[in-house]
Amino acid sequence: MNVNVFTIEKSSDKALDSIANDYIKMISRFAKAEEIKIFNKQIASAQMIGSREAKASYTKAYEPYLKGYNVALDVEGKALSSEEFSLIFDQDITINFFIGGAFGFDEVFLGQTQKIISLSRLTYAHKIAKVVLFEQIYRGLCIKNNHPYHK
Repeated sequence: MNVNVFTIEKSSDKALDSIANDYIKMISRFAKAEEIKIFNKQIASAQMIGSREAKASYTKAYEPYLKGYNVALDVEGKALSSEEFSLIFDQDITINFFIGGAFGFDEVFLGQTQKIISLSRLTYAHKIAKVVLFEQIYRGLCIKNNHPYHK
């Protein structure tokens, strides 16, 4: 199983990247995990114009990666328990998680995903959302593999 986490992130934070990398290493016991950061000039300029343009630029950046089972993280998505989240890993294929940009996703992109979830009703910075997501991916895979981490 391959698990990819896509983020629209213009800068890094060494401390949070270190935590994310620790989870990626732990996940590797169960699946190959990778983080893909996407930020380009088109996204930067679209974000300066407005919400509609920004969302369209996120869609354009993410669409080439819509292969396998695709999960969008969106504030309007379904809130799941860790047990419900672990069911995503019933897919024995590539699973892609997409964290929305500063303006969220447009309906076009959401319509191309298989699942739309929310990590919380709170809004997180990308750097924090990805750490929370990697922890939940690890937890979900532990649940699937009867590993005691979840307890």
